[in-house]
Amino acid sequence: MLTAFKRPEPGDRSAEQMQITVMRAELAAQIERHSGGVDGICGTAIPQFSLARLTQAPPMGHALHQPALCILAQGSKRLMLNDEVFIYDSGHYLVVSQNLPVAGHVISASQDVPYLGLKLEFDARDIASLVLELRGLDDTPAARRAQRGMFTGELSDTLLDAVLRLMKLLDTPEDIPTLAPLCKREILYRLLRAPQGWQLAQMAITDSHSQRISHVIGRLHQRFDQALVVEELAREAHMSVSSLHAHFKAVTAMSPLQFQKQLRLQEARRLMLAEHLDAGMAGHRVGYESQSQFNREYARFFGNPPARDIRRLRDEQLGLS
Repeated sequence: MLTAFKRPEPGDRSAEQMQITVMRAELAAQIERHSGGVDGICGTAIPQFSLARLTQAPPMGHALHQPALCILAQGSKRLMLNDEVFIYDSGHYLVVSQNLPVAGHVISASQDVPYLGLKLEFDARDIASLVLELRGLDDTPAARRAQRGMFTGELSDTLLDAVLRLMKLLDTPEDIPTLAPLCKREILYRLLRAPQGWQLAQMAITDSHSQRISHVIGRLHQRFDQALVVEELAREAHMSVSSLHAHFKAVTAMSPLQFQKQLRLQEARRLMLAEHLDAGMAGHRVGYESQSQFNREYARFFGNPPARDIRRLRDEQLGLS
């Protein structure tokens, strides 16, 4: 049975906060139910929409984060983009607008109050048509300057309402093909209309600096195992080398070389863990010519040499540590 929410009067901040609290509790109940009360990350019948439930905070993890909206119904999380820290909780959402290598961990999770969250992935095509319709998002100097590809914002009742309606479609699977795209479009509309909306709009504004950097990020993902030629990337992005460095760092908080290094190390870790390659083979596969350099950079990035790190991860998977 769908719950009908009465919209607070404009300007009634206390009523809005009370309604957000009620809606957040319902969202938590929905995530708990649809996750089956089992820890982990699970996909849903709605494309690009997944749920997360945890009763204990795992160690720091590393991942390549795709463009997505992340919302927590319970708990909090800390993400790091290079050396920059982003913390969000049940009162704030996180938006990642580029494909970025991040590190992060859940701050609070317990048996009594599990960490409960959701993720809705999207891409530039999902944003582009809305940006064309919403006048003013693409005609300011700020909208064309490269900005961080990750940001947080305060969760509003209108955004939460749209997310809840998407969530409730899991109870009526026959409605998903028709109504889920409408809910997703409204969610993106609410994000674009938020105070930080222009930061999301950048990824879809033709020839903006962020869109050019997005192309460079895509190229780095495709050929991270090859030698980095910054001049070639700059030509492809129609930028000077100095401009590429400045705008790339504005979006990713790191240089192209640091970005490539993180891609390489994360992929090497995945190869050792999932495909049981040794450090020498994994380092060579991702583009390292020097085994000692690979071992040194791996230990600096992950905190342990390759063999010890992989052994620890496997022990954690088996529940032995």
